[in-house]
Amino acid sequence: MSRRQAREAALQALFQLDLNPGEAEQQEQYETLAIDTVLGELEAPLSKRDREFIKTLVHGTRVNLSAIDSLIAASSKDWKIERMATVDRNITRLATYEIRFAEEKLVPNIAINEAVELAKKFGTDDSSRYVNGILGAMMKAQ
Repeated sequence: MSRRQAREAALQALFQLDLNPGEAEQQEQYETLAIDTVLGELEAPLSKRDREFIKTLVHGTRVNLSAIDSLIAASSKDWKIERMATVDRNITRLATYEIRFAEEKLVPNIAINEAVELAKKFGTDDSSRYVNGILGAMMKAQ
């Protein structure tokens, strides 16, 4: 499985969790269920390393959600985070996690490119430009 495919799986789990976050005391169970649901639908074989990468992306994004959303809100000017399309919001969250919070931080240009590709695949016609604009503004503000 490629890193991009792993990001796709992580995005799908984050999307599920955004729509159905569950109770605070059940966060870990909901994460596991969302990840297992996405992984159960994959046809490609999955290594332990791939599974761990997906879990790290999902868990890391969720743990840092408040800080990530603050960074996105500061960079998205006129849009409140709650008004963003769910897929765009989660793509942007995932990229922000990889740039700012991941143990192995991703080079911003690579993270933005990956986010744009996810937006092209899962979002609307405007999603890739929107995600690129927010992440680009975030990088300029740093």
